[in-house]
Amino acid sequence: MSHVHQNPIPEGALTLMGLIVVTALTVTTGARVFQLPPAAQPAAIRAADGGSVRISERQLRFADRADGAVVVTDAATGRTVAIQPPNSNSGFIRGVLRGFARDRHLRGLGPDVPFTLTLWRDGQLTFTDPATGRAAELGGFGETNRAAFLALLTAKEAK
Repeated sequence: MSHVHQNPIPEGALTLMGLIVVTALTVTTGARVFQLPPAAQPAAIRAADGGSVRISERQLRFADRADGAVVVTDAATGRTVAIQPPNSNSGFIRGVLRGFARDRHLRGLGPDVPFTLTLWRDGQLTFTDPATGRAAELGGFGETNRAAFLALLTAKEAK
């Protein structure tokens, strides 16, 4: 009895997959050999520009409330800028804060230094932690998520 082994994947598909792998390796190697610069990042572009002009900037503090809400205050005045209720559509803000807070915790830093939210002349919006040097360019997360932070920059303070 003879068993004939048939390849379930067509030969053309295998050839195409091989070509894709070889192309990816060739492009990657070429970029390294010819030292092509990576895609420009907004912070790098601003630095090359001599530091793009800030249109607006605000120092913010974030504190958890017992009911699960996050209270946002202006660090300069101590007044409330916004209250992000629990189970609201502020999930993106909470997610960003969670990542930044974790970074501070790992470095043994507390909440003493406020975060900085900056709107630049080129329209970019940056959230920065001066305590760690970490920054997030918020434009890459979609317009709705960017707008959530932009609202904190433009919000009027509670009396």
